[in-house]
Amino acid sequence: MKTTVILTVLLGMTAVSAYVEELDDTFMETKEETEIWLIEFYSPWCAFCKQLDPVWHSIGSELRSLGSPVRVGKSDATAHTGLAKEFKVRGYPAIMMLKNDRKYNYEGPRTKDGIMDFANRVAGPDVRGLPSQQMFQHVISRQPVMFVYIGASSPLKGNYTAAAKELIVHTYFFSAGRDILPKDVNIPKLPAVAVFKEDTVLTYNEETDGDLKMWINRERFRSYSKIDSYTLYSMGNTGKMVALALVDDRASWEKSRRYKNLVEQVALNHKELYSKDFYFGYMEGGDYVKGLVMGEVLMPSIIVLNLANDGYFLPPIVMETEQHLMDFLNGVLDKSFECQGGNSVSQRVRRLVYEARNTLTPLFERAPMVGCVLLSIPVVGVAWICYMGYKWKVPSQGEKDGQEALPGAQTEESPGKSGAIEQKKKSATEKKSD
Repeated sequence: MKTTVILTVLLGMTAVSAYVEELDDTFMETKEETEIWLIEFYSPWCAFCKQLDPVWHSIGSELRSLGSPVRVGKSDATAHTGLAKEFKVRGYPAIMMLKNDRKYNYEGPRTKDGIMDFANRVAGPDVRGLPSQQMFQHVISRQPVMFVYIGASSPLKGNYTAAAKELIVHTYFFSAGRDILPKDVNIPKLPAVAVFKEDTVLTYNEETDGDLKMWINRERFRSYSKIDSYTLYSMGNTGKMVALALVDDRASWEKSRRYKNLVEQVALNHKELYSKDFYFGYMEGGDYVKGLVMGEVLMPSIIVLNLANDGYFLPPIVMETEQHLMDFLNGVLDKSFECQGGNSVSQRVRRLVYEARNTLTPLFERAPMVGCVLLSIPVVGVAWICYMGYKWKVPSQGEKDGQEALPGAQTEESPGKSGAIEQKKKSATEKKSD
């Protein structure tokens, strides 16, 4: 019985592994030009890579069973450095897609659903057509944020397609005729680019909104949502600040719920005032923000993050009402409140020390001897460099006297030594004359 179970498990593992191909440095030369690949770059010693491994094989199996054109592979970046360099891998695990020789980097959560959605989105057309009203209603019911180009061919459509080619890693892009949209949707003029989210429609205006790609990048987030570290990182590239409710349901469920509702009410009820400057949301736990402020954070609480310069704002009073929060946001905008943190040289040094302390403290607590050895390595290295630098700069005796001793050159002798030499010469002359 046990033998049968073991064989079944091994066969299952073999079947799953068959859907994930191991890639080496010859991959770029041997692959077909039309192939679409989803690739994980890993390191054998990376704990996060080991956690992702069963998820990765499950993704390979499901994509194959669905008949997807996406092939799934993985590559040891420490062994196949040429391929890792080709994809500009900087950390592990790195998840990339290759389509028509264009590389796409996945920056979302390392979950099966997130990676599958990324693979299906990038593998399809950059801009998907909506041929009917039924299809439009189906898509909008499934997409919290939906970008649509409306109208015939135009330079605007060219710009839209170019933006979609680059930003497809983040969201879907669609195109439709005016007759496909609901009649109650107001589009001032055609052609147009519109974003549908939270029962509202915003149209792109080049004069007020600037570059189309930057406008799409700003508007691709919901007005209020749950935010994780991956989302925060993406938000930092848009120039907007983030108003966050930091919640911990285990500590104070009622207060956490009240802060979440407060931030959501301001986000949805006052879009016209704050949507151009802020994203709104809530974050469970405060580890990410602790690293930003380099200290403990009161939980639950409200904080505004300026991710462009690693700065943050803390409210001066307890936030109880919408008006309290609105006064706080207005103070941030008119610079009535001081921005703390930042990315100055002194703040970077402080953050480096803080991160080093947080990394080493648990290590010393669990294994003091290992911690001492690891800490001594850079100390010994610095000491050796200082010693070699000092030794290199110490002058020789000749350099001290302002002279360089050359072969065959006469050097100045001390008076005592010179007198002894002259006396020897005189004695030798007297002996010869005798």
